Amino acid sequence: MNRKAIRRIPLEKLFDLKVDFAFKQMFGNEKNKKITVVFLNAVLKLTGRDTIKEVTFLKHELGGEYQDDKQSRLDILVKTQNGDFINVEIQLSNQHDMTKRTLYYWAKMYESQLVRGMGYSELRPTITINICNFTMFKDNKNYHNTFHLYEDTTLSRLMPEEDVMEIHFIEINKFISLWYEGKLNALEDLLIRWLLLLGMVDGRNKKVYAEIYRELEELAMEDENLRAAFDTWEEISQSPETMLAYQSRLKYILDEEARYIDGINKGREQGKTEGIKEGLEQGIEQGIEQGIEQGRKQEQIEIVKKLLKRHQTVEEIMDLLGLSREEIEKIKSLDLPQDKHI
Repeated sequence: MNRKAIRRIPLEKLFDLKVDFAFKQMFGNEKNKKITVVFLNAVLKLTGRDTIKEVTFLKHELGGEYQDDKQSRLDILVKTQNGDFINVEIQLSNQHDMTKRTLYYWAKMYESQLVRGMGYSELRPTITINICNFTMFKDNKNYHNTFHLYEDTTLSRLMPEEDVMEIHFIEINKFISLWYEGKLNALEDLLIRWLLLLGMVDGRNKKVYAEIYRELEELAMEDENLRAAFDTWEEISQSPETMLAYQSRLKYILDEEARYIDGINKGREQGKTEGIKEGLEQGIEQGIEQGIEQGRKQEQIEIVKKLLKRHQTVEEIMDLLGLSREEIEKIKSLDLPQDKHI
């Protein structure tokens, strides 16, 4: 195989796979199921679980059973041939709620297994994998951390048949730093290859790490799964429909991040002006809320309208923006002509 065969389009045209829309196109698509299986096995290889041979993609929405329930839309949710449930979440920017949100998602996934007539002993292991483009654990140099339930004094885990909770955090920024320091060997660890794939493009800064591409190019000569993933990556990065959806999603994420930072800054300024501790705390809280919420709804409305005009389906827009069907239908109704009454 010739070295140039891996690349058919300019590297700068490739999507940033840390954007949830692009990640789901790669790893959450039925036709790419083999890639998903290989990736999951790479992440979970140290857990002692049986190798995953088959997965079934499940619906992404959890909750909403009652009118006031909060509905959560997961990035990728699969069930393995052994009946284990695995959720993979990709997070480009830090919303400072990852730990609690993770526990909430895990709890909803675990609870969703239970149906009428089923005993608690039948509940299956439930695994969450979080891939973060930011630092989660400042005092920990490891880029991959795994959590289970332990006893405080003996630090012993639950018995295997009871050990149903498993939560992974993978920090891409730490991973990239360690790779550049020469501390990671992609020939010995399959997960490193897949994380290089995720880390190669930086959509926020419009940057491509050429050194990472060169290593992936070498690895792909011998790794057919990596090669297949690269072919899929190029394919989704060239489709007019996915290009629009990807750009819209990236813009939305970066705008949300900017609003969050602006909200913090406004809160600090407001607190300083009031000059007292209570004023500072209240100012920060109000500033964050105002900064994040201001303009969010209107921007979502405009993005949904634009995607609907391009004949994107409601399901595709749900995947792209993380909105519920009801929210999208409500936005659709805004453009409908209103009945005139005499």
